[in-house]
Amino acid sequence: MGHTLTTAPLTAKAFAPYGDVLEARGTPDKLINAGKCGRFHDRAKVDVMEARVGISIFKAELRALPYTLDLIERHPEGSQAFIPMSNDPFLVIVSDGPDAAPKAFLTDGHQAINFHRGTWHGVLTPLSGSGMFAVVDRIGETTNLEEHVFETPWVVTHGE
Repeated sequence: MGHTLTTAPLTAKAFAPYGDVLEARGTPDKLINAGKCGRFHDRAKVDVMEARVGISIFKAELRALPYTLDLIERHPEGSQAFIPMSNDPFLVIVSDGPDAAPKAFLTDGHQAINFHRGTWHGVLTPLSGSGMFAVVDRIGETTNLEEHVFETPWVVTHGE
C-alpha cells in the first residue's frame, strides 16, 4: 500500500519554488505582426549552464488517475520546459527532494510548465489527448539526469 497524494490546480504562486507556469492569460505584453498577434513575453527562464538549448518533441503514453508514482528525477545542469501540443490537462509532480512528500498539480489544458534546474519531478504524465509535447531543455555532452525510486510508491488521486 502506498502513500496517498491528491492533485491541486496548477497556479503560478504554488508552483513558483519549482519552476514557471507558462500561460497566455489577460492582456498580452505587446502586440506584434501589425497588431494581429499578442506576445506574452519572456514567461520562463531557460537555464542550461554551459550547453545549448534544444527543442525536442516528446510523445508520452497517456496515463490515468489514480496514478502510481514510484520514480522522481531531476536535471542538475538545466531547466526543462514541457509545452503540450494539445489543449489537454496533464499531471505535474514536484518534490523538495527524495525524502520529502511530493506535490501533484493538474494543469487546466491551457498551461505549460518549466522546471527550474535541479527540481525533483515526476515523469511526463499526460492524462488525455495526443501525449505530444514540445520540450525545451539542455543539450550537452554530460549526463544531466538523476533518478530516485521510492521504496514505497505514492498513489496520486484527483483532488480539488
